[in-house]
Amino acid sequence: MIIVTGATGKLGRRIVERLLERVPAQRVGVSVRDPRKAQDLADRGVRVRQGDFDDPASLVHAFEGAEQLLLVSLDRTGEECVAGHRAAVDAAVKAGVGRILYTSQMGAAHDSRFAACRDHARTEDLLRATGLPWTALRNGFYTASAVQFLQSARRTGDIALPADGPVAWTGHDDLAEATAAILTDEGRFEGPTPPLTGPAALDFDAVAELASQVAGRPFTRTVVPDGAFHEQTLAHGAPAPIADLLLSIFAAARGGEFAALDPTLAELLGRQPADFGTLLERAWAE
Repeated sequence: MIIVTGATGKLGRRIVERLLERVPAQRVGVSVRDPRKAQDLADRGVRVRQGDFDDPASLVHAFEGAEQLLLVSLDRTGEECVAGHRAAVDAAVKAGVGRILYTSQMGAAHDSRFAACRDHARTEDLLRATGLPWTALRNGFYTASAVQFLQSARRTGDIALPADGPVAWTGHDDLAEATAAILTDEGRFEGPTPPLTGPAALDFDAVAELASQVAGRPFTRTVVPDGAFHEQTLAHGAPAPIADLLLSIFAAARGGEFAALDPTLAELLGRQPADFGTLLERAWAE
């Protein structure tokens, strides 16, 4: 059985749907905090069990019988994030899971400027220490994050953000499809995968050009000093750790941490991944 955590989330849900196109529902299980949100999956024959990263015993039960476990990374940061992942990895070992796969990120490294990539690196260390077969899916930076950064610009026409660098923006749908392919070709990757990236690495100057094409009106790009961006983020009600986290994305991009391009995602899909312009057009059409 293949067990997926976070199966009601933005990425996890897509992965389960792609899996169900490849294997019978009886071979798929999900571990979710609130099983009521996965009732439709249960109705289709998927095994639904409650699993809470703050309740390790529930995870052991949720992971029972897993030949493969896909651990979808938590939407947390720092020690809180790593502690949750540690609980899941320990539960997987106790449950006798055969292989653990984890949604990591391109640029995962202990010395990354981006805090989340340091969390991913620590989680990969936990996986390595289990002695079990494991795979870290080094996902490209989600295009959805760029769309979030463009929210105010969509109103003002000005992309006012800190100095950045090229980022291999990558779509959730493509990553979900590739993850399903990896799960159904067990053992294809040992340890970290190559970067699973979209077809181009773009900075926000290039994004402004694409946004202009998609919207049919001009967008400008204004560089905001890091300190001013941090203060603006706090003024909009974000907690200081979130403001720090967002700023660290731009620092890492300036350092080239998200610039790598690799053909692996296209090979898994059997086609080119969706480009940024296409993904932005879809997002703005919703």
